[in-house]
Amino acid sequence: MLNTIERRHEIVQLVYKQERVQVPELAQLFGVSTVTIRNDLNELDEKGLLVRSRGGAVASNRLTQELSLKEKHDANRGIKERLGKFAASLIKDGESIILDSGTTTEEVAKNLTSHHSVVVMTNGLNVAHSLLNAPSVEVLMTGGTLRKKSLSFYGRQAEQHLQQYHFDKLVLGVDGFEKDIGITTHFELEALLNRVMFEVSREIIVVTDSSKFNRKGVHKIIAASEINVLVTDSGIPAEIKTALEIAGVRLHILDL
Repeated sequence: MLNTIERRHEIVQLVYKQERVQVPELAQLFGVSTVTIRNDLNELDEKGLLVRSRGGAVASNRLTQELSLKEKHDANRGIKERLGKFAASLIKDGESIILDSGTTTEEVAKNLTSHHSVVVMTNGLNVAHSLLNAPSVEVLMTGGTLRKKSLSFYGRQAEQHLQQYHFDKLVLGVDGFEKDIGITTHFELEALLNRVMFEVSREIIVVTDSSKFNRKGVHKIIAASEINVLVTDSGIPAEIKTALEIAGVRLHILDL
């Protein structure tokens, strides 16, 4: 059974997809009482992630905004840990890489502690902190304005700093991934910084659990065809898998 944070995360995704949910249906789906579901909906309403309605909830215009970093970290934690471990195995000793901010890329960072002579640039405080115990990894920060909710830096200063470098690989987490649109996010300044990361990197590795497929934010980062490598789990939709294979993207699909 899902814990409270995981259940609320799934409720938000259902509202995003269906635009309306009902208390009895959610209670049956998650195997909990209607009282528990009402409490969930009330909490999510207070955060602006949905709007309570008679007998359920409807989509909010803030629905595409992200959950807190802690909620993101707890959601699908086991899957992210395994994806992060595999993605770290794609990094070779002596390479220079960018690790985007986020909880999935944090898991990649945690698995770089035994790598040698690796240079990591990141805009994520949580990512940099995870590399404190990696003696042979040099850590660089983008600088910029700190977004406290996500512990990430963004802004023109960060973009200008990145433009002075060139990296072997960019490891990018995603908020949304649609076949025809590509990789998207809800935060415009994050999209701008991610595009600069893309421009200064030779190879693009996207790491995401399958819950992010067929979700979209307002701001596009790159097209799906511009990805070189995708690391994900076996929940990837068949049509997206086929489209990426046709586009020549190298797929690593973990059976989770």
